[in-house]
Amino acid sequence: MPTVYITAPPDAADEIARTLVEERLAACVNRIDCESTYRWDGAIHEDEEEILLAKTTEAAYPNLVDRVEAIHPYDVPCIERFDETGILDAFASWRNASVGPSDA
Repeated sequence: MPTVYITAPPDAADEIARTLVEERLAACVNRIDCESTYRWDGAIHEDEEEILLAKTTEAAYPNLVDRVEAIHPYDVPCIERFDETGILDAFASWRNASVGPSDA
């Protein structure tokens, strides 16, 4: 099961995180404040950002990426996938129940 690493400006991070959970594309999205230094258009930039760690499933991953690309304000958003090993079974069960169509 993947965890998806996403960076976003603070004013967009809330919408991205909430959308992913509301639309059941992620069970949870952790938000971490950070300062990023990067090269863009030939210049060095330093900006406040938030790291989003979205817990999702294999089946939901492609739709999560599509949704983030659709609502993210950057031309080229940072979206990186980490596949887990050794995940706690109880956590994996909760995530699987929280992502995808609702049984309610």
